[in-house]
Amino acid sequence: MRRIRWTVGIVLVATAAAFGAWYLWQPAKVSVVTPQRGDAAEIVYASGSVEPRTWAKVTPVVRERIVEQCNCEGSRVVQGDVLARLDDSEARAVLGELEARQALAQEELRRLTVLAERHAASQQALDRAQSELGQIEALVAGQKARLDTYVLRAPSAGVVLRQDGEVGEVAELGTVLFWVGEPKPLLVVAEVNEEDIPRVEVGQRALLKSDAFLQQNLEAVVDSITPKGDPVTKTYRVRFRLPDDTPLRIGMSTDVNIVVRVSKNALLIPPSAMDGNKLFIVEGDKARRYEIRTGIRGTNGIEVLSGVDEKARVISPYPADLADGGRVSITAAQER
Repeated sequence: MRRIRWTVGIVLVATAAAFGAWYLWQPAKVSVVTPQRGDAAEIVYASGSVEPRTWAKVTPVVRERIVEQCNCEGSRVVQGDVLARLDDSEARAVLGELEARQALAQEELRRLTVLAERHAASQQALDRAQSELGQIEALVAGQKARLDTYVLRAPSAGVVLRQDGEVGEVAELGTVLFWVGEPKPLLVVAEVNEEDIPRVEVGQRALLKSDAFLQQNLEAVVDSITPKGDPVTKTYRVRFRLPDDTPLRIGMSTDVNIVVRVSKNALLIPPSAMDGNKLFIVEGDKARRYEIRTGIRGTNGIEVLSGVDEKARVISPYPADLADGGRVSITAAQER
């Protein structure tokens, strides 16, 4: 019985070893693609928003309640038109007090002038009265100028693109109550990372993507690049000129792909087939790993400069667990 058990055990071990060897020697199943010809584009990505070329924000410089506001959103205005008024009752009360003091100072100066002519008042008293009057007149002029800040006016001719705030609300300092500008022409203003900005130049073509117009091909042209970048965000502001017939509207967000360089009729392979500059090519029933020289790396394809020809069967996706020279079996040939 012991001999029978040993014999059975040996058979089981041999069977398991044979199955393991058969499994290990099974070729790995892979899918392949062949390189295709097409245009490769080097792209710099940024995100931005649509703005008018000419526009201005109207903000209060005093914190007061809104007592009057135009109903002019979407309407054209000229420079100086009143857009809103803030409560200036307290400021006018202060002005009234200053003007009363000014009248008293003027009367005192006239009185001392008459006395000085009769040698009944000293020149020193006359000079002091003149100085006090001058100080009060300066305060009156300053308060009148301050009253002007309670009236919000159009800074330039244009269309009221947007207005916020309601009568009765308190206008906070720095809060934008009106946007005034020209609806056309429009720009896309985007921030480009400092490591990409050396490749961006005025006149380059840009492809835009907007969630509002997913089925449309939107384009723009690099219009200007700000000379000074932001050292905190490490970005540079770039403006893109939109065509007059663009469907984009002011305030919309867009993805911007700046076309830096285009290689026509390039040999392309999908990015999923590459690990850095390495790829696998099926030769016979084996996979051979090669390191190739690449050019433009786009989202739709990587340009091959050397190391692969158009007939190569490139394994895609890249098999990270496959050894160089490993046996493979092609299960599918992907079409690109």
